[in-house]
Formats: sequence, structure tokens, C-alpha cells
Amino acid sequence: MTFRRIAAHAACSLALPLALSTMLSAAPAWAQRTAPPPAPPVDPAVAALRDAALKDVLAYSIIEGLTTEVGQRLAGTEAEARARAWGAAKLKALGFSNVAIETYQMPVWVRGEETAGIVAPVPHRLQLAALGNSGSTGPKGLTAEVVVFPTFNDLAAAPDGSLAGKIAYVGNAMQRTQDGSGYGANGAARFVGPSVAARKGAAAIVIRSIGTDHHRLPHTGTTNFAEGQAPIPAAALSVSDAELIERLATRGQPIRLHLLLTPRQTGMHESGNVIAEVPGTDPNAGVVLIGGHLDSWDLGTGAIDDASGLAITTAAAKRILDSGVRPRRTIRVVWFGAEEVGGPGGRDYARRHGAERHALAAESDFGADRVWRFETALPDSAAAVGARLGSALAPLGIVKGSGIAGDGADIAPIIRTGVAGVDLNQSGLDYFDVHHTPDDTLDRVEPEALRQNVAAWTTMLAIVANAPEEIGTVTRPK
Repeated sequence: MTFRRIAAHAACSLALPLALSTMLSAAPAWAQRTAPPPAPPVDPAVAALRDAALKDVLAYSIIEGLTTEVGQRLAGTEAEARARAWGAAKLKALGFSNVAIETYQMPVWVRGEETAGIVAPVPHRLQLAALGNSGSTGPKGLTAEVVVFPTFNDLAAAPDGSLAGKIAYVGNAMQRTQDGSGYGANGAARFVGPSVAARKGAAAIVIRSIGTDHHRLPHTGTTNFAEGQAPIPAAALSVSDAELIERLATRGQPIRLHLLLTPRQTGMHESGNVIAEVPGTDPNAGVVLIGGHLDSWDLGTGAIDDASGLAITTAAAKRILDSGVRPRRTIRVVWFGAEEVGGPGGRDYARRHGAERHALAAESDFGADRVWRFETALPDSAAAVGARLGSALAPLGIVKGSGIAGDGADIAPIIRTGVAGVDLNQSGLDYFDVHHTPDDTLDRVEPEALRQNVAAWTTMLAIVANAPEEIGTVTRPK
């Protein structure tokens, strides 16, 4: 023991009689704890499918093919159109039924030139990326003084008009969390920070990337300007360069920044969803909707976000398809378009298919790290389904959470109609190192963790798609 621990041990020994008395008096309360109800047994057929999926190679093959043969898939562009054709051909070749592409129109933003540098008090080149929907500086760029706000709340507190002619800088302190909650806690700087800065009169805004890394690659992503508000130039700095600005700010000298961003809105263009099915035997039992999103940002090749989600859900459905036993419920795999820019794919799916009976919806859009937790939103009549999921997923190291399932931008419009849900939550500890960066490439996918995902999704589908219970509508808290 160290000296401090020895001292603490001595102090505790003086209080031992009282502590022991307290513990003994509390013993009956401990003894009254009851054991949890026994977990239901795992169907041997489900266990066999789960364990076989731990050797899956299809998911990795899909990610490799999509990122290599198509690459980046910016929503509404020619690249996303090629990805839809690639996806439809792949799903047909895998033997899925009713493969179709359903298109819709959407506004399309594309990036242009993007450079930046500190011109005073010390010259530095900076690495940055325009945020989706950013305005343009014009071809000559702009040079202005930077006003540093350590957090989004500091920006929000600035008086309207106080940033006239200035460039706002907004920092954040995103932390690694297993559930990814740091993204929501810090994301306002990107989601609405540019709109707020515009209202304060700013000529432009740069933010510290919403990420947990310390490399020099910026994180892009969509920002949203208020209706009727003219977009200002908006970009995310690499974390390293953001910290440089913060260090310079502590020295008390004015910071001047030259910024060149030339993105543009190109009008309405076509996007779409790719749909495929494993037909069920009972048309009245409802559809089990699964999938991820096909589009990606244009900096990397979208391996983590979200070729992995497409691959995981498709590979799991393929295992049910190849099992030799048709499921009770139809499994519908959807490769949603345009999730990154606001989710028109999910809305279009709900518009077309919302009147159909959906038993359950689930989405994979959080990378390819291991699933550590599952959560459900099931009616009381299907509570046993959740219990069976707990038993079957436990050998994969997956625990039951206490939240209400239904997470995912693409399934959100269907979920809002009362459809039941299951979430298979992946670890987010490393996800925001590469999220929306040029580093989102195939080498970031760890094959063993990917196979664990496929096993989890295969298990979920084997149970949910064949459950004898009726899975009706769910009432979620507002």
C-alpha cells in the first residue's frame, strides 16, 4: 500500500465496528433481492444461423465493391446514380426478390474550391472543408477578423448584428462516448451554428470539426440555414487547425483569416432508394424493414458511413434467404438515398409505402464497430420477442439497454407512424475519428467486428421475422 492508502486504511479501521454493525443490520435487505426471471431458451435454428454468421464474408465484399467500383456517392449526383445501379445489380445477383429503384427529385449542393489561411498575427495554412449548404465567398475569397467563441452557446449569446463583417469561429469539446452522445451534445455548432452566425451579421463562419480525432482532416456535414436566410460561407476546420486558432486567441492579438469557398447549389436532380425483399409466407404479418443509406459525403469513399450499414443488413437478410426456410414476415432491405443531406429518401419511402403494414423497422448507420447493446420498442403483446432477443444476442456480448428503439434518420418517418423498432447499437468510441472525413475508407473496417454485426442482425431477423406474436403499433413518448 502507498502511504495515502495506509492512512486511509487506518482511518477506516477506527470506524469498523460501526460500519460492521450497519452492514449486518442491512443484511436482510440484501437477502431479499430476488433473482431475475429465467431467460428463455435459444431456438437451436437461431443459434445455428447466429454462429454461422460469425464467418460471414459477404458484408466485407459489398463494402469493398461499393467503395472500389463506385467510390464517393454524394447525394443527387451522377456518382449516387451509379451507386443505385450497382446496388440493384448486386441485390439481384444475390437472389433477392422484387428489386427496384424508386427515384425522387431533390436540391443538390456541390463543393468547389476551399482554402484558408491565417494572415495575421502569424501566417498559417489551414485544412478545412465546406459544410453542406454553405454559401460562397466568391472567386476572390474574403479576408476578415476572426471572433472566437469557445462554444456554440457563446455564439448564441452574442447580440444580433455584433459580428458584422467578421468571421465567427466556434469551438467545441466533443468527447468519446460509447453511445455517440457527444455528437448530439456538440453538433449544434455545425447543425445551426452558421445560421446563428448569419443572424449575428457574420460574413462567414468556421467551426472546429465535430469529431474526436486529432489528425489534420476536416469533418464535413450538412448545415441548415433558416428559411429565407441567405447562406454565408461555412466550413469546418481540422481539429489541429482549430486548436491553433484557439491558442492564438489566448495571446490577445487580433486574428485575420483569408477564406476561399466556392460551393454552389445546382438545382433539382434525381436521387432514389434501392429496394429488395426476402418474401414472407404470411402477407398479413407485416414487413420487417431494414437497411442503411447509399449516399456518402464526397471527401472519402463512405466505407464506414454507410456502406457498412448496407452491407451488414444485406448480408444478414441474405443468410435468412439462404437458410432454406422462408420467414413468416417479408424482410425488406432498403438502400436509402440522400440521408446525409436531410433524409429525402426516408420521406419518399414513407410516402410510397407508409400505407403498407410494417411490423418493425431497424437501421444500421453507425459504422462497423461491434454491437454492444440492443434496445426495443415493442407492444406488450410482443414482449416475449424482446426476451428471446436477449437470450440469443447475449453470446455475442450484447446487453439489453433501457432506451426506446427507433433510431435512424431513414426509418424515422415510418417509425413516427407507430411502427415497432429494434436498435442494435454499435460502439461509437472510434466512429467520430473518421466520420465525414477523407479517412472514411475501406481500411477503417475491421472484418471481425463486421462479422459480429452480421451475426447480431441475422439473429434479430431470425427471431423477429418468424415471431408468432403479432407485432402491432407502438406508442412512444413525445
